[in-house]
Amino acid sequence: MENSPLLFVLHVAGAAALLIWAVRLVRTGVERGWSVQLRRWLRRGGENRWVAAVSGLGAAVLLQSSTAVAILTSNFVSAGTLAAAAGLAILLGADVGSAIVAQILLSRADWAVPLLLVLGVVLFLKAERKEFRQAGRVLIGLALIFVSLGMIREATEPLRDAPALVAAMRYLGGDPVTAFVIGALFAWAVHSSVAAVLLFVTLAAEGVLPVPAGMAMVLGANLGGAFIAYILTLTAEIEARRIVIANLVLRGGGAAIALLSVSASLLTPDLLGSSPARQVINLHLGFNLVLALAALPFTAPVLRLVSGLVTPPSSPAILSRVSALDPAALTDPDRALACASREVLQMGEGIEAMLRTVIGLYDRWDDQVAEAITAKEADIDKMHFETKLYLAKLNRAHAEEEVTHKGLELANMAVNLESAGDAVARTMVGLAKRLNDSGTAFSETGRKEVRDFHDRVLSNAQSALNVLMTLNPDAARALVEEKEHVRALEQDLQRSHLDRLKLGRVESIETSNIHQETLRALKQINTAFSMVAYPILSETGDLLSSRLAKPHGG
Repeated sequence: MENSPLLFVLHVAGAAALLIWAVRLVRTGVERGWSVQLRRWLRRGGENRWVAAVSGLGAAVLLQSSTAVAILTSNFVSAGTLAAAAGLAILLGADVGSAIVAQILLSRADWAVPLLLVLGVVLFLKAERKEFRQAGRVLIGLALIFVSLGMIREATEPLRDAPALVAAMRYLGGDPVTAFVIGALFAWAVHSSVAAVLLFVTLAAEGVLPVPAGMAMVLGANLGGAFIAYILTLTAEIEARRIVIANLVLRGGGAAIALLSVSASLLTPDLLGSSPARQVINLHLGFNLVLALAALPFTAPVLRLVSGLVTPPSSPAILSRVSALDPAALTDPDRALACASREVLQMGEGIEAMLRTVIGLYDRWDDQVAEAITAKEADIDKMHFETKLYLAKLNRAHAEEEVTHKGLELANMAVNLESAGDAVARTMVGLAKRLNDSGTAFSETGRKEVRDFHDRVLSNAQSALNVLMTLNPDAARALVEEKEHVRALEQDLQRSHLDRLKLGRVESIETSNIHQETLRALKQINTAFSMVAYPILSETGDLLSSRLAKPHGG
């Protein structure tokens, strides 16, 4: 059995599964610990295309995923807080960052695995601060990446000369198109071009995969990686889709051209390194670096070309929203409570969309956008009213204490979310209108403060919806901890604004009330979303009567 192809496949599949999960572990750790800082970094980097590319590169190195950077960037473009050309530059830089990650992780670091595991587990289990706990998650993920790559090396060692495997790999070495397609499909299937590239390079390093096949599969992984973001943004705003499609065209088209160069021997492995692993991995980095440098000066023309190919539908179909409040479910308390939870979740998603969009009105007023936000708020009010009636009917039909308690929790969530919707549609839209009518604008410092604070609140709103779906106590604790941080930050920003008033800055004086009221509205919205976590923490005993309890030891 030691030389069994079936056993080889089983070992490699297990190692690949661990690799995919470990890469995801690192990415989620960075997202949970530093998502606000990353969002701010990406948005501020959009002021210059070269700076934008560098910010995208750095974010991809931290997240170990160009796809995650693409999703964040598309959200900024959708909200109108980032120009499309800057967004495309960020995506090009993120592709380079993803290739750099593969270079770093490919290094043999067996000696570091025990150290990373010990530090990671200690931080994750013992640290009180969220950032330290997530740093522990990242370290554990890095250790598991190195472990998985070692497993792949060990699994492939005995089968380098297996006749069936050698024949299959030799075939791929002579058929670069098939190898390219396999690489693209694998990267798309595992939703990680980093994991795919690491697997292909490791197989090439062990002599299992011929270098020409490895090069073709790595180029295919670039196409598959770009296609992941395309699938995930199919329902996004048209401007956001254009930058993702432009990146797909550039990366996919460039990969096809590079494949032709490799097939025609215009680009030989000897030019890329002295070992199979170096040749394959250097092709990956060199391809993305050359593509970024060549495309960055032409981001605007590329987007104009894509804009002609990707146009909004002339008469988009409109599907009426279907309420989750099923009257037939009232006979079954558990099912009825689930229906009410779905309705509350839909309320939250609608308010999140309003919050993401409203900030653009502060820079450029748009009557249609303002009307859309107001219309959405009317829908939220209706959902709130219908949810209260539905829960009241449920309580009349089923007076059990648990049903009444759960119904009251959902009703309170609906009330809090409805107040957040009011703060967006009435307060913030009204303030943006006042800013436009007065012909004034925030100072550059004030504008950055409001933008950064909005980013933080939007990130917390998204986290609150995740908590509502998963009911995860750790995520709920992090959400309430963040509420305290937001409250302190709002006070700091108010003091900073008052300091600018003391200096007599004209822009700060003219927009003082609007600036301060916007910060207060955002804090109110953050508080409303954070209340989602309180019932969960109350049940787990993590919430004291007046403040958050300290984490349990161990």
